[in-house]
Amino acid sequence: MVNMTPIFIDGTPFTAVTIQLPKTNFMAVTCEHGYIMCGALDIALLNDKLKERGIIAGRAVGVRTIEQLLDAPLESVTFAAKDLGIHAGMKGREALLKMAK
Repeated sequence: MVNMTPIFIDGTPFTAVTIQLPKTNFMAVTCEHGYIMCGALDIALLNDKLKERGIIAGRAVGVRTIEQLLDAPLESVTFAAKDLGIHAGMKGREALLKMAK
């Protein structure tokens, strides 16, 4: 099952996506400029092979719900996210607000 839900963080709109897969969930929260995602996100791939795209993204591990994804500290972020002041250890919702500016 795929679930797309609008969510608001401090009045700023985002889209939360959950895909229920066998034995796991795929989750992401996105805005126009970037996204955060569950552990399925390959930051190394984005930083190495797709660096020229300047993808703004962050990865949180060990999360099972969108709320956990928002509250979890990011485990890793892309170079483009770092350029915006987003860093590992920052909570997902804080990173999203920086992406939305």
